[in-house]
Amino acid sequence: MHGAPSVTYPVGRSPFAGRAAAVLAAAGFLACLAWAWQSPAGWRPVAGFAVAFACAGIALHAWWRSPVGELRWDGSGWMWEEGGRVDAGRPEVALDLQARLLVRWRAEEGAVRWLWLERASDVSHWEALRRAVYSRASTHVPAAGKPPAAEQ
Repeated sequence: MHGAPSVTYPVGRSPFAGRAAAVLAAAGFLACLAWAWQSPAGWRPVAGFAVAFACAGIALHAWWRSPVGELRWDGSGWMWEEGGRVDAGRPEVALDLQARLLVRWRAEEGAVRWLWLERASDVSHWEALRRAVYSRASTHVPAAGKPPAAEQ
């Protein structure tokens, strides 16, 4: 059996993740608006708007500071390069939307990053990346023993 081909894939700020965060923020604001419309005047709806605004700000900040770098598979292991720093580790697929992957990157030193990988970033290498993400790194496999004798 052959392993997945080597691949280098660019990772950047995901437009999909940004749109998803914006839709969720808008839904939160609309829920607060409906709540304020139906409830008597008071501090609770105002607090709801404040929480929705804070959550939207945190989501925008997280999206803006999304990791930007390259994910590399060399046939035996994974590397993440960001700003000249290279870390070994492994990706774990958290969500597969066919044209997008949400991946949890676990560096060997223990750091965790969330990466959105999108087909639009590099269409020509997308399938190779998917094969590599779902393949296992080659490891030493001990020789098989003799099969058990059939009972007679």
